[in-house]
Amino acid sequence: MSATVAYDLLEEQTRALLSGERDFIANAGNFAAFVYHEIPDVNWAGFYVATASGELLLGPFCGRPACTRLPAGRGVCGAAAARRATLVVDDVNAFGDHIVCDPASRSEIVVPVLVAGRMIAVFDCDSPRLARFSEADRAGIERLVAVFSESVQPPERPER
Repeated sequence: MSATVAYDLLEEQTRALLSGERDFIANAGNFAAFVYHEIPDVNWAGFYVATASGELLLGPFCGRPACTRLPAGRGVCGAAAARRATLVVDDVNAFGDHIVCDPASRSEIVVPVLVAGRMIAVFDCDSPRLARFSEADRAGIERLVAVFSESVQPPERPER
């Protein structure tokens, strides 16, 4: 059973943390660190930035070293980006197209980051626990990502 997370409080703290800054990298770094430390049972939290070629390029994160580039539409992150919808995976080993970056990760939630209607990145959260992310977590993390999205200017699209 997941610990109850006070998402109302985390949303308020996220707004305060990102207030007054519009830079994508600065806010993404602080946001990833905040989520990593405030949501229990998370072993990776960070961003993959959409490139002009459709690849996802590693952005600011907290956790073990990660895959640098994810092919367009591949893995949990690529599937969420292609669908432009949050994807919760209770068991990443049962997800047929899962890309293993950290073998300790067992469950995952990926939320697309939309700015001015454009999908600029995905926010990825992994846990070493199976079925870590509940519907309450989905709604809460989506709210936090929405606050992040409102706080930033779209980054320039990295090229290969």
